Amino acid sequence: MKRFLLSSFVMLYSLYAFSYDGIVEKKEFRLDSYKTVAGVTIKNVRIGYESYGKLNEDKSNVILVAHYFSGSSHAAGKYAANDELPGYWDSIIGPGKALDTNKYFVISSDTLVNVSPKDPKTITTGPASINEVTGKAYGMDFPLVGVRDFVQIQRKLLDSLGIKKLHAVAGPSAGGAQAIEWAAAYPDDVSRVVAVVPPGVSLPPYVISLLNSWSMPIKLDPKWNQGKYTPGNEPHEGLVESLKLITLSSTHHGWAKGYGNGPAEKGQNPLKSYSNKFAVEKALQERGELRAKYADPNSILYMARAMQSFNIEKDMKKIKADVLFIPAEKDFIFPAEISMEAAKILCGLGKRAEVHVLKGDGGHLDGLTKIADATDTIKAFLERPKGAGNPCLH
Repeated sequence: MKRFLLSSFVMLYSLYAFSYDGIVEKKEFRLDSYKTVAGVTIKNVRIGYESYGKLNEDKSNVILVAHYFSGSSHAAGKYAANDELPGYWDSIIGPGKALDTNKYFVISSDTLVNVSPKDPKTITTGPASINEVTGKAYGMDFPLVGVRDFVQIQRKLLDSLGIKKLHAVAGPSAGGAQAIEWAAAYPDDVSRVVAVVPPGVSLPPYVISLLNSWSMPIKLDPKWNQGKYTPGNEPHEGLVESLKLITLSSTHHGWAKGYGNGPAEKGQNPLKSYSNKFAVEKALQERGELRAKYADPNSILYMARAMQSFNIEKDMKKIKADVLFIPAEKDFIFPAEISMEAAKILCGLGKRAEVHVLKGDGGHLDGLTKIADATDTIKAFLERPKGAGNPCLH
C-alpha cells in the first residue's frame, strides 16, 4: 500500500508542483426542476461549481472547464492550505498558465450523475440522490441523461451568473465531449473549444463496448440487486472491479513499468499460491479500493450510458467555434486518429479545427499528466482572434 501511494504521489507531485494561487470555494447551483432531453422532469437539481480568476466587467473572459468521466469540478487549486494535492488541471489553470487566470475567469461544474457522490466536495443529482416521493435513493429509477443534459445544466448555471458568451469551453475525455457538445448546442455562445483526449464527434462503437465492460462487474455483483442496494450493503466488490477496469483502460504500458513482473510481497511467489499477487495486481487493487470510497455503483452505470449516447454528427454543421483537439499519442480509449478524423470532417464542412498530439506513454491519462506540455499551443489558440490563422492543421 505504501509503495502504491508513494508512486502515485510522486507522479502527481511532479504535475502539481505549482498550485493555483488561492483557496478555492465550492459553491452550489440549484434548480427547482429540469426537463431532460428525453422529456423527463427531475426535481430539486443540485450541482457544485468552483471558479478561478476574476470575471471582467462585460463578462466576456469566461472559460468553462468540463470534467472527465470519474472527475469533478475540482479542476485547480485547493479547498484548504493543508490539502495534499490541488485539482486535476492545476498545471494549466492559474496566473501565467495556459488558462491564464490573470486574463480569464475559469469556471468548472460537477455533472449530473457524477460518479463520486460520496465525496463531500462533489455536489450532484443522480441515482444516489433522495427521491422526495419515496424518501429513498432513486437508484435505477433516476431518469437517464446524456451529455446534452450536462451541457444544458451548465448553460443554466451560467445564465444564473449573467454569463451569456464563452471565450472557450475546455475539458479532458468526457469533458472534451461536453466541450464539443457545447459548440453544437449553443453555436452562437461559444468562440473556441479545447477538446483534450476527446471522443471526436461521436463515441466509437468500440468504446461503447468498453463502457459496457466497465459496467458489468457492478451488474454481476449479487448485491447490486437491479440497483436496489442500500447503504452498507452495496456491491462493493463489483464497484472495485469496475474502477480497476476504468483505471487500466485509461493507462498504457508505461504506467505499469515501475511495478515490474515480480510479486507484491517478497517471497510470495504467485505460482505457489493463487492468493499471492503480482505487484502490479496489488497496485491496481489498492487504487480501486481507494476510489471506491467515494464512488456510487449506479452512478457509474448512468455516467457510462450518458457517454455511450454521445453523438453530435447531425449537428456538426451548426458549429461556429474554432476547435483545438489535443489527443494523446498512446491513448487506448480515444486514439489520436479519432481527433484527426474529427478535425478533417469539420474542416470539410468549412469549420476551423486543428490537432496537437501529446507525447508520452501514459495513455489516456496523459490528458491530465501531460497537458502542460501543450501550454504554448493552448495559449496561442485562446489568444488568437476567432477565425484567424490557418483554418486547418492536422
